[in-house]
Amino acid sequence: MPVSALLLALAAAAVHATWNLLLSGEEDTHAASVVALVFGTLVFAPLAAITWRFHAAALPYVAASSALELLYLALLATGYSVAAMSFIYPIARGSAPVLVLIVGVVALGAGVSLLAGVGVVVVAAGIVLVRGLSTAGRPRDLALALGVGACIAGYTLVDKHGITHASPIAYIEVVFLLTAIGYVFGVWRVRGGPAIRAAVNRRTLLAGIGFFGAFALALAALRLAPAASVAAVRESSVVMATAVLAIGGREQIGPERLAGAIAVVVGIAFISLG
Repeated sequence: MPVSALLLALAAAAVHATWNLLLSGEEDTHAASVVALVFGTLVFAPLAAITWRFHAAALPYVAASSALELLYLALLATGYSVAAMSFIYPIARGSAPVLVLIVGVVALGAGVSLLAGVGVVVVAAGIVLVRGLSTAGRPRDLALALGVGACIAGYTLVDKHGITHASPIAYIEVVFLLTAIGYVFGVWRVRGGPAIRAAVNRRTLLAGIGFFGAFALALAALRLAPAASVAAVRESSVVMATAVLAIGGREQIGPERLAGAIAVVVGIAFISLG
């Protein structure tokens, strides 16, 4: 992997971890996510217009991806409102590539290398460590984290095909626009306009830029290096986020959960490179 691609992939990981850290620290994570999503969609609209290429064949994929993104954000915001980010983030990020691999094998008949198989086992062990060996934990929190991972796996599989019918930025702009419309309507009905207005601050606006910024940096890295290598490096965001939470004192993270987060990253690297 060229140094330039490595730096871009690491930057994508850092930005992804950052916007999750910003949103998870908000009092109303749903209202904050609405503000971030809308602001990011508006900021990147000019870039999408400049690079516009969008064929009608992309519409079914856009519809499916938007629905999955909407569910993803709703589950993620709910997860961050009831559980620690150091619990939700590693499990969600770690379970997604495992689910993609399983769907590829079961539904598409894809083969699995020994390295990828080992990666699945390592990720599973990491998730167990993040959840905790000495406590049963709350099944609801685990279900939310795995639900987020399932959504990531779902829109990853959909976008892999949909992106062939549009330019990357234009495609994701349309997906996020539809997602924003649905999410704004839902949160407005439940939380009300004042809650959304109260969530407008520097943190949520910066998180909105991070939504798209992480994606753009990953695309730039993919132009210079294989997808498997870029994917493996990007998942270092799990360790980055966990380290920030621990060092900043926002959450009490024991050695067991830290080891689990690292194991998730190592396992994902095995799956990506296998």
